[in-house]
Amino acid sequence: MTTIAIAGTGRMGTAFAKRLIETSHSVTVWNRTPDRASDAVAAGADLAADLAGLTQADIILVSLTDAAAVNAVIDGLIDAGLDGKLIVDMSTLLPDDTRAIAAKVTAAGAEFVDCPVGGTVGPALKGQLLGMAGGTEAAVARARPVLDHLCKRVEHLGPAGAGASMKLAVNLPLALYWQTLAEAMALLDGSGITPETAISVIADSSAGPAVLKNRAQVVIDTLNGTDQPGTFDLNGLSKDLGLALQQAERLGRKLPISAEVQKNYAEAIEGGLGGFDGASLTRHLTGH
Repeated sequence: MTTIAIAGTGRMGTAFAKRLIETSHSVTVWNRTPDRASDAVAAGADLAADLAGLTQADIILVSLTDAAAVNAVIDGLIDAGLDGKLIVDMSTLLPDDTRAIAAKVTAAGAEFVDCPVGGTVGPALKGQLLGMAGGTEAAVARARPVLDHLCKRVEHLGPAGAGASMKLAVNLPLALYWQTLAEAMALLDGSGITPETAISVIADSSAGPAVLKNRAQVVIDTLNGTDQPGTFDLNGLSKDLGLALQQAERLGRKLPISAEVQKNYAEAIEGGLGGFDGASLTRHLTGH
């Protein structure tokens, strides 16, 4: 049985742990703040006292907020010894940062796959994520049996960094969608059409993405004035939108719509909405 370790037990890292334990894997977890690993431990994971405790596993999943956090953990793992291990970084990072991390890992004698995922906690617990993998054929093949328990589809997109590129492209339309939904709802002012009806019709139309179909009630409740806690909240959406803008600048490309929408995210977060669902940006922009 392949043993698995997870560095980072935020919402997604904890969901990964629960899903893998449910599918009969042995899982060890570590978090910089040990108390935040309590849900994973309650589900049956072992708690590592330090990063060295993770290196006893065959495969180490990394699920952290940003490149600084990932680099700090990778450096600690390298100090503990990574020869022969496989690192699968499921964080959302810039491709250049991912490639630099991959180089460090392989220089330490380990294999590396970047596999950020599409989907949040609910799909993770059901094994219904979309995995976007970058790495060598051999490394991705080694990671696939574990990733297949978390994902409905794992697409090998190219070398390390390709997964990071794809994840930024996947998340960008979602980040922009909440702005466009606000503009659509503005067209209904004075029409007498309720948010319940509007969202139901939009969800059934070509203007209804999966997030609206799956989370229609969350959107309706938000538009009716009650902001809902987000599994992929405004803070996360804004962070990934910022990464997309950084990547575009590195590539010499312009994303004018994205740059304008980022200002609205900043305003909403400054107004205290950072921890709420993406639909809260729509509510904020419509002034309801």
